[in-house]
Amino acid sequence: MEANLEETEIRVILIGSRWAGKSSSGNTILRKESFECGRTRTAQSEVRHGLVDGRKLTVIDAPGWSSSLSLAEIPEGDKQRFKLNVSKCPPGPSAFLLVIPIDSAFSVEQKTSVKEHMKLLGERVWRYTMVLFTCGDYLGEKTIEQHIESEGQALKWLIEKCLNRYHVFNNKDESNLSQVTKLLQKIEEMVCYNGGSYYKVEEHIFQVIKEKQKEVAERAEERRKKAEDQRQHMKALIPEEMKHIPKLQMILLGSRNVGKTSVGNTILGYKDQEDGKRTAKSVARRGFVAKTEIILVDTPGWWKGFPVFDTPEAIKDELMRSMFLCPPGPHVFLLVIDADASFNAKHLDAMTSHVELLGDGVWRHTIIVFTRGDWLGTSIEQYIEGEGEALQSLVEQCGNRYHVVDNKNASDGTQISELMEKITETVAANGWGYFVPDQQIFRTIEERRRKVEEGAMLRQSQVKATRESLGVSSNKLQELRIILLGQKTVGKSATGNTLLHKEVFASSQNEQCQMQEGEVAGRRVTVIDTLGWWQDSSCCTDDIDKEIARGFSLSPVGVHVILLVIPLDLTFRDPQRVTLEDHMNLFHATVWKHAMVLFTYGDKLADKSLEEHIEREHSALRWLIEKCENRYHAMNNMKKRDMNQVTELFEKIEEIVAANSGKLFCPNINEIHLRIEEKFKRKQLKHVLKRRLEREYRRRELELMKEFQETLHELQNDISGGATGTKSKSLVGNRVKLTTRSTGQGKRDGKEEKLDAKISQKIKKLDEDIERLSHFLGNSKEFLIPDFKGSSQAPSIPESFLERKQSTGNFEKVLGWLSNLHIGTNVENQLTLNFSQTSGYRSMVSSEILDFDRKVEVPE
Repeated sequence: MEANLEETEIRVILIGSRWAGKSSSGNTILRKESFECGRTRTAQSEVRHGLVDGRKLTVIDAPGWSSSLSLAEIPEGDKQRFKLNVSKCPPGPSAFLLVIPIDSAFSVEQKTSVKEHMKLLGERVWRYTMVLFTCGDYLGEKTIEQHIESEGQALKWLIEKCLNRYHVFNNKDESNLSQVTKLLQKIEEMVCYNGGSYYKVEEHIFQVIKEKQKEVAERAEERRKKAEDQRQHMKALIPEEMKHIPKLQMILLGSRNVGKTSVGNTILGYKDQEDGKRTAKSVARRGFVAKTEIILVDTPGWWKGFPVFDTPEAIKDELMRSMFLCPPGPHVFLLVIDADASFNAKHLDAMTSHVELLGDGVWRHTIIVFTRGDWLGTSIEQYIEGEGEALQSLVEQCGNRYHVVDNKNASDGTQISELMEKITETVAANGWGYFVPDQQIFRTIEERRRKVEEGAMLRQSQVKATRESLGVSSNKLQELRIILLGQKTVGKSATGNTLLHKEVFASSQNEQCQMQEGEVAGRRVTVIDTLGWWQDSSCCTDDIDKEIARGFSLSPVGVHVILLVIPLDLTFRDPQRVTLEDHMNLFHATVWKHAMVLFTYGDKLADKSLEEHIEREHSALRWLIEKCENRYHAMNNMKKRDMNQVTELFEKIEEIVAANSGKLFCPNINEIHLRIEEKFKRKQLKHVLKRRLEREYRRRELELMKEFQETLHELQNDISGGATGTKSKSLVGNRVKLTTRSTGQGKRDGKEEKLDAKISQKIKKLDEDIERLSHFLGNSKEFLIPDFKGSSQAPSIPESFLERKQSTGNFEKVLGWLSNLHIGTNVENQLTLNFSQTSGYRSMVSSEILDFDRKVEVPE
């Protein structure tokens, strides 16, 4: 909907990331100090008015957003408040000023963050948006246009989305009134371009959001009262002399980057600047809060949203070891959660699976500590209620025990004194006892550590012997050609930047292979960054594989080494092995002679050796290391200036080249394309077999349902007497008859009615299941034979199947077996299905399935 804009009124909303200079820009526009600036954070939208150059101005300073890469990462409350900004300047804003600072690069990640937040306002918001650059003094002699062109594709994309509308502010130059006058003129030109309209949202949308906020506020107040009543009850049970416990032992738990270490520093009163290093091992620290001695154990964090299955063994061992660093055990666990981010079912699963490593009864000793309370913009209870069931269930699991801290305001002693009171109340509720860990956990960790150290020493000696046998060439290579392979988000692009000692590859956004060159450590180095594959092999497409193959063609003479990039902070198991091997099989078998494992996130090793990590992890990782003939290296891309790690890698590559007699790996691209085609034919064949097996399974299930339905009808007739002269085939029916004969007629009627009602309910449910299953079987008949001429992915299993969660256990096992079925080719280049000798399966596929363009042979 559009409306005419009054000539003398301009309504502006300032939006953008945190610390971009929105509040300062608001003051510059209004030509007065209307908004607080500096270290003060804008947690709530603020509205100010003024008269500038004869125009009535309304300026809204909106809270800055964090670097969220998807809408799912933005808290529900933040999304609602962002949408409501429009309602604060009725009838609607003339312009959104998207504030971008010039003194820092506009990265691909920032572009993604902008896109995700603007989605909340709809595509049409771009018509009303202008980029407002701040920190104009950083331009120096450059023009803003030169800055835009030099910054890269991300910033140019943003300018184009805003239809080439932009302006520059120098908020330090308050005497320059013309910069505001020119901005207002540009806004008026934009309004004119939009036909005098303003950005408008239907009123009923605001009402829906406000109604949700009201409901959340009511539930939040109930939770606050419940927590307060709970605390008052506990306080009454604590004797005066026990209100200050002489000694408290606690453990910090949580995912990465949520502020665990900062919480520890705030509790202990440490004001030293944090070094920014990741916590790689559990460490006990000591201090005092008032008269209470504190032993506080900080632990390594896991990746947010990743369950314990994906966490490396070393981190899991450190989490469990933390309990033995404060004997006889901790009084409480402080479970740290970032209140400035979303919390959903994935995060809940990750949280519970890691915490429950510590043993039974851990939740009775756990308190949730929310960090970044200064960015809440609302009460902590409203955040809990607004985020949904996942967070609410976690809070309930912790007995409604929670606290919020602002680590940036460490001087506020009340937040820690209140936390200490809550800890004391929790300890009292547990009978003043410790959480005593199972000593068997410690013995298991120690035994594993001993075996790991022995295995690591053996591997180190093997690697040393191999390198000595090759001999280190005194003449280093003048040229190195390197290609990086691996799944998405493992750090390939960052590694490429570290190797070339410059930022040339954009992280998280490479949609095609790129090649860059540079002079590094006296060598001409060429690095090819390839498109990452998905961890789930079912998501891989032939287009991805062909693009990876194209990466090799960027270096026509070949490459010296293929670096298989593996992150140290995520586990490497069979699923990762299968996907990696699937891609390596696209090349000739000699590819492994040129391959080396390159571990990223080297800072996660702490004081452990790389060999210890290899020995501690799943056997799939050792398989990969052995396939690469014990060639591996670790990089810490956080230390880009550490050239020793780069030089050492180059030396290892030169040893590989020497072992290969100087030959480069140069694959035949046409052969790779044939293997890709073959791979996806095998993939579709597996899909066909799955569908056929699924259909046969469901057909038999339908038969059993109908038989059971018939039996229930007979039983119902026997009970009601409506089947005179008919002999029941049901043993259950005969038992019911005997039971009813042995009881009185008066009691029998009541029982018969209840039993008849239960049977009717079961028959009704069966009718629904039979109808749904019949519908599925009817619709699946035409999807048995795939078109091998295309390259599209196999269609997914229909919803009707996914919705049926009962009675599928055995079927899922069969599908799991089928997914690991080896499909190969024989000497006549025919597709073959290789059943294991112990599988119990023989040739069970009918000729209907095997009638393809190519013959499919199924060995007996």
